[in-house]
Amino acid sequence: MIGLGLIGGSLLRAAAAVGRTAWGATASEMDATAAAADGHQASTDVDEALRQAAERDALVVVAVPLTGLDDVLRRVAEHAPNCLLTDVTSVKSAVLGSVRAFAPSARYVGGHPMAGTTESGWRAGNAALFGGTPYVVCVEEDTDLSAWAEVAQLAIDMGAHVVPLPASSHDEAVARISHLPHLLAAVLAAVGAQGGPLAMSLAAGSYTDGTRVAGTRAELVRAMTEGNRAALLPVLDEALGRLGATRGSLASTGGLAATINAGHEGAQTFAAARQATPAGVRVSLTAPDAREGLCALGERGGRITSIAGDTAIGEVH
Repeated sequence: MIGLGLIGGSLLRAAAAVGRTAWGATASEMDATAAAADGHQASTDVDEALRQAAERDALVVVAVPLTGLDDVLRRVAEHAPNCLLTDVTSVKSAVLGSVRAFAPSARYVGGHPMAGTTESGWRAGNAALFGGTPYVVCVEEDTDLSAWAEVAQLAIDMGAHVVPLPASSHDEAVARISHLPHLLAAVLAAVGAQGGPLAMSLAAGSYTDGTRVAGTRAELVRAMTEGNRAALLPVLDEALGRLGATRGSLASTGGLAATINAGHEGAQTFAAARQATPAGVRVSLTAPDAREGLCALGERGGRITSIAGDTAIGEVH
């Protein structure tokens, strides 16, 4: 594990909890010391951790912000060039490009656990963080499916279910359900704060729910949103178009029915998706069209819940 913050630290804990041999390194002396004090093999020597990974043919998980990724990938290329490599970064197309540029020999499978909190650092980690959560494991045209299965099994062992997607589909989806909400939360928090002490004294659930993720470390939010610029811009335009229409309707007729009703319907769609009864599905990883089958499953909102030999077993609503 390279990086021992919230996600990397939680993965290291979870891997150890299910009996996997795991070790980690981080540039943060504070996180390395805290991890070691909790009984984990951890240090600030990233190069040595990678050399151990090469010697043991281990899976390397990169859990650093997008801004620090290229430096780590250069070290991977130097010390563990042929490793099985994955990451937990919230933008996948940018990472895929960096891996191809800086660690082209690595057997890379992109990953993104859809879990987290507004806290950061080793102390924020939790071995149960991934339980019941979606974990995207990317499938590209050239993905080695045996490598994909190993990364998927790691996610399943952590208690997550796997959503197979190409990087581009992942980035467009998270622009809508993660990155745009971060931007809207930042705007809501700033507008609310402009109301001064009175507004802050009256703020209750609608304000705190809408601004919760604005408490995330600013540099992490910048890395994920700026790193997903291509996918986020059209989604932001869509949101601005809706806000503009809302403003126009309120100014001209005083009515907000279209906006409020559309939002209510969107919330009902989300609730219905959570309650739908799934149907079972099996994908043979040795089939000629296995990559297409996995991606089609993921695009429909399906998930893989187990790997049995050469077969991925899952469900779709």
